[in-house]
Amino acid sequence: MARSVLDALTSRFGDAITTRSDHGDEVAVVARDRLVEVATFLRDDPAMAFDSPVFCTCLDRLHLNEDPRFEVSWQLRSLRHRQRIRLAVQVPEEDARVPSLTGVWAGLDWQERETYDMYGIRFDGHHDLRRIYLYEEFVGWPLRKDYPKEKRQPLVRRTGLE
Repeated sequence: MARSVLDALTSRFGDAITTRSDHGDEVAVVARDRLVEVATFLRDDPAMAFDSPVFCTCLDRLHLNEDPRFEVSWQLRSLRHRQRIRLAVQVPEEDARVPSLTGVWAGLDWQERETYDMYGIRFDGHHDLRRIYLYEEFVGWPLRKDYPKEKRQPLVRRTGLE
């Protein structure tokens, strides 16, 4: 990816952006309260034109002893400019929430729901944040590192779904 995208983000948003390379991808770590503003810029600015969200996911760094515990990331593509970037937000365990980007890219709807369902990260402003794979009565977040792998939960049959 052209370094100019990270340069543009750093220039425009200043301290709200820190950068690093992970496995060859360029990553812009964004302040949580500026995420929607940064994403909107990436979508709307003609020099950026990030029109294609690829995925949203979470990384649980519990066993790495890193703080904050979670990192939520969104991989984005600009088809016009043939570039990609990953936005990431550091999320503390005691306040596991980030702004939803479904208002910027509607295609992230189910991916944010999946991240909520598996990790318990709340997406503020999401229009329909509920479990997507697991049933509503399921207790816990199965992809968190501290979820007990031996835990058994009964499948609950919901009235009206028989």
